[in-house]
Amino acid sequence: RDHLGYQTLYGPDFNRDYQHPFIEFYLRAGVRAANPGIPEAAIDESLHRLRDLENGSLVQKNERFMDYLQNGIEVSFFHEGKQKSALVRLIDYRNTENNSFLIANQWTFIENAEKRVDLLVFVNGMPLVLMEIKSPSREETDVSAAYRQIRNYTHDIPTLFHYNAFIVISDMASTRAGTLTAAEDRFMEWKTVDGDYENTSHAAFDVLFLGMFDKARFLEIIRSFICFSKENESDQKILAGYHQYFAVKKAIASTHKATLSDGKGGVFWHTQGSGKSLSMVFYARLLQEALEGPTIIVMTDRNDLDNQLYGQFAKCKDFLRQTPQQAESRAHLRELLEGRAANGIIFTTMQKFEEVDAPLCQRRNLIVMADEAHRGQYGLEAKVDPVTGRVQYGTAKVIRDNLPHATFIGFTGTPIELRDHNTREIFGDYIDIYDMTQSVEDGATRPIYYESRVIQLKLDEGILRRIDAEYEEMTGKARLEDIQRSQRELSQLESILGAPETIEALCEDIVQHYEDCRQNVLTGKAMIVAYSREIAIKIHKKLVELRPAWKDKVRPVMTGSNDDPEDWREYTGSKLDKAEWAKNFKKDDDPFRIAIVVDMWLTGFDVPSLATMYVYKPMQGHNLMQAIARVNRVYKDKEGGLIVDYIGIARALKEAMNDYTGRDQAKYGNMDVAQTAYLKFLEKLEICTDLFYPFDFQPFFDGTDLDRANIITDGTNFMADTRKAERKENYLRESLLLKQAYSLCKSLATERQRLKAAFFEAVRTILNRVVSPGPISLKEINARINELLKQSIKSDGVLDLFTDVKEEFSIFDPKFLEEIAKLKGKNLAIELLRKLLSEQVSRYRASNIVKSEKFSKLLQETMNSYLNGLISNEEVIAELLRLAKQIAAERQKNEAMGITEEEMAFYDALTKPDAVKDFYENDELIAIAKELTDTLRKNRTIDWQKKETARARMRLMVKKLLRKHKYPPEGLEFAIDTVIQQCEVWTDVEVA
Repeated sequence: RDHLGYQTLYGPDFNRDYQHPFIEFYLRAGVRAANPGIPEAAIDESLHRLRDLENGSLVQKNERFMDYLQNGIEVSFFHEGKQKSALVRLIDYRNTENNSFLIANQWTFIENAEKRVDLLVFVNGMPLVLMEIKSPSREETDVSAAYRQIRNYTHDIPTLFHYNAFIVISDMASTRAGTLTAAEDRFMEWKTVDGDYENTSHAAFDVLFLGMFDKARFLEIIRSFICFSKENESDQKILAGYHQYFAVKKAIASTHKATLSDGKGGVFWHTQGSGKSLSMVFYARLLQEALEGPTIIVMTDRNDLDNQLYGQFAKCKDFLRQTPQQAESRAHLRELLEGRAANGIIFTTMQKFEEVDAPLCQRRNLIVMADEAHRGQYGLEAKVDPVTGRVQYGTAKVIRDNLPHATFIGFTGTPIELRDHNTREIFGDYIDIYDMTQSVEDGATRPIYYESRVIQLKLDEGILRRIDAEYEEMTGKARLEDIQRSQRELSQLESILGAPETIEALCEDIVQHYEDCRQNVLTGKAMIVAYSREIAIKIHKKLVELRPAWKDKVRPVMTGSNDDPEDWREYTGSKLDKAEWAKNFKKDDDPFRIAIVVDMWLTGFDVPSLATMYVYKPMQGHNLMQAIARVNRVYKDKEGGLIVDYIGIARALKEAMNDYTGRDQAKYGNMDVAQTAYLKFLEKLEICTDLFYPFDFQPFFDGTDLDRANIITDGTNFMADTRKAERKENYLRESLLLKQAYSLCKSLATERQRLKAAFFEAVRTILNRVVSPGPISLKEINARINELLKQSIKSDGVLDLFTDVKEEFSIFDPKFLEEIAKLKGKNLAIELLRKLLSEQVSRYRASNIVKSEKFSKLLQETMNSYLNGLISNEEVIAELLRLAKQIAAERQKNEAMGITEEEMAFYDALTKPDAVKDFYENDELIAIAKELTDTLRKNRTIDWQKKETARARMRLMVKKLLRKHKYPPEGLEFAIDTVIQQCEVWTDVEVA
């Protein structure tokens, strides 16, 4: 309101239909204003289509709405006796102020349940943005709780999400935006108001609101920066990140300028994994309007990259408003270009261009989007063949000759080499840089770490130097003859790297490293990058020989050719086979865990849970950085990706980083896990050890399985001490960081360090389950700890860490209460009981204020006495058990009285003053409670929630009912306040 000029509205004060998602007055007025000159019949038909989105899932309906919102509604209607058609816009995107912008709070909506939404942003009466805000002062709620609440809302009030553009969740410490299909880790902060990336490490609370909800920018985001992508048979709704929005805007401006001058649109460098392909989609969409329908050529240098990028655009064809086409040959490319004067998105590889006398296309409204814009094939220079004397030109010149008036813009995930002048000649300088540091800081990607295992293969330094030198020549800016010569020489290296003894040593080490260190990290997905296709097959055969159980776990993924041996067909597969393998590898729960690749899947292939890459192929520069970025995707609590090197890429990594930004070089210039994650692991190990002082966990190192079980429960008991709450919080935080660092450097840890880490993780696992919201299962805890010990200690025993109780913890289970009383770990017993009692008191707080006050007071008094040292561990447990039994008895009391839980709440309110029972028979009080409940239910209105006049009517109605029963007795007038309070609480709970 104050900074952005929105109208505000307080939901409970606004009279409306609570089952209707729109504010009708603003809707009709807004659509009318956005469509001057269009007959009322067309407006009516468009609003009818808007209200009735036809059949489909929630996401399908939302996708239909977003199409209407972004592109308008095509309608047929009768006007002056004739059938006509028109495109009706829901928003006036050209004149921002011609739309209504309104934000409402406490907005109640009724569907499968009655829910009150914190904030809704309406544009022209449509509820486009839903916000869930959690109080930073309440420990039990945070931004994750807001996300969970949103997920529940999609089931309770789905219609509100049919008309949703995006969602905002916030607890002030973290404010993020995402879509209705996004997982929590894909809700991202919007970290800048003006596009400056410099001060974004700790974006202030209001930056997202000021950055996204500036009226003009908000409409632009809605229209051009939200798309649906068809992923794995489901539709994923994508909201651009702040870096994508501002970079694409800069790219559009740069392209427009280039079309009027030298055709150099510039270079768009956004680090791998930060959404470059989707940025290209957003750019293509916005470009169509900015340049009034240009023809876009998307160019790559490899067929698999062409297919991947084409696939991404094809998934977004509805958003792009046209179907992209793939040139199958030079002749097809010519046909696609010649057959149009404007529009079209055409995909091609650069190899489809050839030296010609006449240009392929002379038009100026032609934009070439080149993916990976720094490769050597883009050279302008000419070379003379020393044998034939023929002049050969770089591919860039050939392409320029074919498209002399086109504008070129380069997209890359890695920086241009400092010495690469060709790229600047073709594309110009950087438009926007979004580097590794920024991407990791924003949570868009994870850092990458490196571990050398070269020594395991006993390759001598001479071979490694030869690999470096030969491969550098092959991948440099060389002529075809040079590359062919280099390949011939490299065949000698293949015989060394593919030798049976070398392959056996490699595979034995991979098996050992994977099983000991990586198999249980996240989903266990890993890639092995093989030197050649033949070596990939050899690796596969040896792995399956060493581990027959891996038959469905590991497979090569590579291209085939007509010259391949017949028995390779099972490894190369068909196009459909490869699509199926890709689909399965992306599934977290699919048996396919380890992919052996050569070139395929090393660029443009995303598997978020992939955390490990074993490298047995010399790579350098852009090729190397693109390959290793396969493991940098965000996934749950993934700390980073691990590159395990068997070929000696350390120097190549260091050289590749020379072209990155200064802060990237400072932060990620040294990826060696021994000097990064391992040092962090040692630091966190020391901190966790200090937090456990003076607890002695020596028996964990040299004891039996039973000793370990005891020390885990004792350690959890030590850390669960309620009187040391700060220590426990510190431990939960530091032990999680320990776990994440350990996942990266496990192979470097000593046996004692591994045991220590396993002990700390076991304690963290139990503590987390005890303090987390929701039910706890002893069986689940036992299973988790046993699996952890099997991974870390090779323990075969099955430990029962607590008791034989196999059900969820419940204070209403007498057997469980007995077991808790017997627990040797008294701190753990106290923590469990306190958690369960607090949960029950919270439950009462939402329904029965008398019981809530009573039990809350008793619990607080008991814990205060304990924390102040007035009672011992044993005494506080006894008190908590007594309180638990009291609550359990109260639960059964209403059943014995033959009344419901709701009626019991009113009965408790009526009888709060003990003296009341001297004036009435118990049956009379029960009858009043029943009548109160029934009357309120019949007359409830959601206006009771906040609207004071409605609450006043409710209080009057209750007092009238009570007077009929001559309640309260004379001298106890204050008793009616409790009854009224309970009525208001009940009403609020019912409508919420």
